Amino acid sequence: MSTEKKSFFGVMKSYNKGFWVASIMELFERWAWYGLFAVLALYLTGSTDNGGLGFTHTEKGQIMGIVTAILYLLPMITGVIADKIGYKLSLIIAYLLLISGYYVMGEVTSYSSVFLVFLWVAVGAAMFKPVASAIITKNTDESNSTLGFGIFYMMVNIGGFVGPAFSSTLRTQFGWKIVFLQAAIVIAINLVILIFFYKEKDRVKSTESMGEAIISSFKNIIEAVKDSRLSVLLIIMVGFWTMFNQLFYTLPTFIEDWVNTKALHDSIANVSPWIASAMSGGGDSVNPEMLINLDAGSIILFQLIVSYFVLRMRHVSAMITGFIIAAIGIGITFYTGNGLYTILGIMIFAIGEMMTNPTFSSFIALISPKGKEALYMGTYFLPIFLGNFLTTFISGNLYQAWSDKLSLLQAEMTTRGIKMPEVTKEFSKNDYFALASEKLGMNENEMTQLIWDNYQPNKIWYVIVGIGIVTILALSIYDKMVIKPKEKAAAEA
Repeated sequence: MSTEKKSFFGVMKSYNKGFWVASIMELFERWAWYGLFAVLALYLTGSTDNGGLGFTHTEKGQIMGIVTAILYLLPMITGVIADKIGYKLSLIIAYLLLISGYYVMGEVTSYSSVFLVFLWVAVGAAMFKPVASAIITKNTDESNSTLGFGIFYMMVNIGGFVGPAFSSTLRTQFGWKIVFLQAAIVIAINLVILIFFYKEKDRVKSTESMGEAIISSFKNIIEAVKDSRLSVLLIIMVGFWTMFNQLFYTLPTFIEDWVNTKALHDSIANVSPWIASAMSGGGDSVNPEMLINLDAGSIILFQLIVSYFVLRMRHVSAMITGFIIAAIGIGITFYTGNGLYTILGIMIFAIGEMMTNPTFSSFIALISPKGKEALYMGTYFLPIFLGNFLTTFISGNLYQAWSDKLSLLQAEMTTRGIKMPEVTKEFSKNDYFALASEKLGMNENEMTQLIWDNYQPNKIWYVIVGIGIVTILALSIYDKMVIKPKEKAAAEA
């Protein structure tokens, strides 16, 4: 049956209970994940007197980058486990890991314990990830799968928008611990939905043992990446994901350090007090996560429109254009400390993301040999894994050396021969800023401007945009040498 013979409402009516349960569970799982992940960089590096952990950016980069990279490798194993033990049991295990992990993560404070508990959360997320999309696949058919996955990914972005919005208000009003409690509660709701509303369809049991199935999974990935057309594309896409990750890993702390969000709040309040209050979580300055959240909000509002225009373009042309737009956007966000430019940059970046990410998925399907589509699609996570791993060093070591406000201020005070206490749990980052401001005879805005002028912390944009430019050039060469000759040969045949 073809979707063309059904109206939109006819297709919507064709989805069964299992489809809607999986879609709602995806929304809640993304709510919990992004509700924490969007503020995690701020929490890890935040001043201890405000409930943050006071970690260095190097430590933050390692926790967020390495653990999230592992998360994107684990589905090769967790997907096999789910097929062996069943989806319902897999999800119960995932939710129990997530509920306990999110809660405990809000209770631990040392670097090693936070790293290990976040890894525990990542295992739970990796148990969930392949099962949710597999349920959608099993509960759709040729007549409704395209719209079905569109609905599913819309749920991803709704969850990704709602989570940080709630976290912003909650942490401003009640402190950091409630962010972790929120994530645990949202997953607990998912557990209730799973137990009472999800009924697993009969599944075909594999005769392979668990070990054999895991080895087969790795062999399939190796077989797919032997195709140079695919492997080169995957390497190029590492650049996109490395650039994309700066939105969650690096930009929140850059905004916290260098953007005067109180001035931004006042500017927005002159136009709409309600929007200013929503973006500040009820405080007097805009929370960084609410600026980052403009990305997910833009995708919810404009993805269908952007996708419509992208349909008229060649896949690679759409991806190259998307890369160019995303690189311009991310460059603007890091180039200046003006909050209005931050907003503009994030929204421009979102357009590039909307052009690139969905197109990449469909392009892999397009270059897949007939009958090997699933095999090739299994490689989708590899550039995300490597992109997260590389982000460890950009958001961690590089930001620490070039852009961390505390480190640069400490260097300035040393250069001036002004003695300052070491930052400890008792003498927090905020205490250091206040004392330095007093000794320099400046208010905090003047001190921030002094450090900005002397050290140019925004120079990190050279590296981030540079990655984008290399990716654009590599994809253009790939298009010219690999894809266009293939298209020409196909047209002549």
